[in-house]
Amino acid sequence: MRSFHVQILEADGVFYDGPCESLMIPCIDGMRGIQAGHANMITVISPGEMIYRLPGEQNQTAAINYGMLKVENGEALILAESIERPEEIDEERNRRKQEAAREKILQKKSIQEYRLAQLEMAKTVNRLKVKSRNRI
Repeated sequence: MRSFHVQILEADGVFYDGPCESLMIPCIDGMRGIQAGHANMITVISPGEMIYRLPGEQNQTAAINYGMLKVENGEALILAESIERPEEIDEERNRRKQEAAREKILQKKSIQEYRLAQLEMAKTVNRLKVKSRNRI
């Protein structure tokens, strides 16, 4: 399988920069698959499970949160708020964050606080889902 260059950046730094054979990324309109020769595009990433395959390796997964994906001239660029491999996800900490977000949602304070709590809930649910699918 042909590879293409991908640069995956998160707020804290570089997650991966190098060759990739395939990439599946959760976007606002569903999962998008990227392979060598993909047409140019820009789209918004939503929380979900990113699946990628590096040359000569098996598929790998990571929990990805909000960001954007740009494919241009045979290269892909991902800018994301955060990306975590399953082994990096602290299940207990995310359960506590999920419960705190649920409590904030139930308190029905300002619309801004409600939406922030919803975003936090989406992130924690995503991390826990990726962790449970990839038990290590």
